Amino acid sequence: MEVKKNSKQQVEKNSGLYFLIGLSAVLALVYFTIEWKTFYSNDAEIAMLNISDELIEEVPMTKQELPKPEKPKIKTPEIIEVVDDEEDLEESVIESSETDQNQEIADIGDIEVAADDEPEEVPFSVIEDVPVFPGCENAEDQRQCFQEMMQKHVRKNFKYPELAQEMGLQGRVSVLFVIQKDGTIGNVRMRGPHKSLEKEASRIISKLPRMTPGKQRGNPVKVPFAIPIVFKLQ
Repeated sequence: MEVKKNSKQQVEKNSGLYFLIGLSAVLALVYFTIEWKTFYSNDAEIAMLNISDELIEEVPMTKQELPKPEKPKIKTPEIIEVVDDEEDLEESVIESSETDQNQEIADIGDIEVAADDEPEEVPFSVIEDVPVFPGCENAEDQRQCFQEMMQKHVRKNFKYPELAQEMGLQGRVSVLFVIQKDGTIGNVRMRGPHKSLEKEASRIISKLPRMTPGKQRGNPVKVPFAIPIVFKLQ
């Protein structure tokens, strides 16, 4: 059976007309969009015009004067004295200080040694007469006896500090002291690993007896002496 078409319901009948109407509407809309103008009020310019003159700060003009340069100091030339050629100048004669074969040489015994040349302090190793430790008066080698008596004195008075034992401290304390002209001990200095060990070494040296002072050229002098005291835990 063949289907019959209704002429009133055919869409294709007026399609060309509808296309032209739609195209015209789109073109009109684009035209008005392009030609549309918007006007804005310039508020920024109006605000700038209402600014009060009192708020504008004027920067004052300043004038700086540079310091004047100092005048260079001109040194006064030294006055040169001109000596006349006719004046006779005495020439200094340089005498030779060397001795000749005809000059007599004085004996050593005739030369007096000034008291100021005698030393104030002489080391223990080079002094002529070493200090005498009590008990060494009749010893043949007083230098060796002195050192032995010093070691004996240290062993006799040695006492390990309790604080050093608790802390496990041990080491060597170097002690330097001076036997004065009257035989007393003074100027004690020491260096060790801890203050407690240095304090014990100072106590041992303070118990040294008074000695017979050392002598150089028959006169009493100060004699420095150094001794190490070793602290070692068992």
